[in-house]
Amino acid sequence: MRIVHVDSARGWRGGQNQVLLTAKGMERRGHEVIVACRAGSALRDRARAADLNVHEMGFGGDFVPGPVLALRSLARRFRADVVHVHDPHAVAAALWLGSSRARLIASRRVDFALRGPLSRWKYRHCRRVIAVSAAVGRVLEKDGLPAASVRVVYEGVPDRTPARGGEDALRALGVPAGAPVVGNVAALTAHKDQATLLAAAARVISRVPEARFVIVGKGELELRLRAQARALGLEGRVLFAGFRSDVDYLIPAFDVFCLSSYMEGLGTSLLDAMCYARAVVGTAAGGIPEAVVDGVTGRVVPPRQPEALAAALTQVLQDRTRREAMGRAGRLRFLDRFTADRMVEETLRVYQEAV
Repeated sequence: MRIVHVDSARGWRGGQNQVLLTAKGMERRGHEVIVACRAGSALRDRARAADLNVHEMGFGGDFVPGPVLALRSLARRFRADVVHVHDPHAVAAALWLGSSRARLIASRRVDFALRGPLSRWKYRHCRRVIAVSAAVGRVLEKDGLPAASVRVVYEGVPDRTPARGGEDALRALGVPAGAPVVGNVAALTAHKDQATLLAAAARVISRVPEARFVIVGKGELELRLRAQARALGLEGRVLFAGFRSDVDYLIPAFDVFCLSSYMEGLGTSLLDAMCYARAVVGTAAGGIPEAVVDGVTGRVVPPRQPEALAAALTQVLQDRTRREAMGRAGRLRFLDRFTADRMVEETLRVYQEAV
């Protein structure tokens, strides 16, 4: 097939990594692929580094004529079979493909409700909408999308062996040798809810004084979260690592991975942790309970409840035998359901059905 992947983001988050993994996986399987992305974006740079065919576009807001006309022209010249749009602005740009033969497929990676009639109208005009978890699929159907158009395809990450050097990276951040580490990798935004994680961290450290928390990511709440950590007396105990390109070193060095979101489509960073056989403590938000099996691969607690989160983290930190068994079970679950290869194959099946 001839496939155009469209993403309008400037920066680099889990969604853009999913676009790159999907596009590259399809190219490896012999399909012709173009990545249409924002000029100067992080996805542009990484897609080019992966030797993918990249087409730059000047995205603005919804229905800005420039990207609409550019994408329509690209789909016709390329004779695309599928245009796969990966975010709401990309959906809007692709709605007027005109006489193009391409089938329009959208991905939805968040469990937020669709915002208003216009957003619902956009997604109803897609031949299929791929939800990254059953939780996201339920939100889409509740918002009025016909069940016949929604398909659940879990996000996936590549299977790989742990990279060495994570312990050295933790030491460089200020983690003492031998200290148990709880890691969080997520944008510092409201729905990722590191505020609850910090409140839980204060409780954990009162019970496990040697524990350290490493928060990897950047976002608009960074200053507020740093101030909260200071107010809780967590300086030196909670370490803000910022955006890192070495998470494949850091995650295997964590003793426990924690995702504290109160809204979450699925959470690819916890899939990375499962790949590396890390026990996961997460919240029962969105698709997280579809990945983490409470008591088997980790613990699942209610969102926005610091005491419940602290109790689960303390339990897992203090029982090494159980923690390691959870990590092994999580890796088996990852191999069964959450690899990038499985995601690519299931996405291609959705394309074939639509075409």
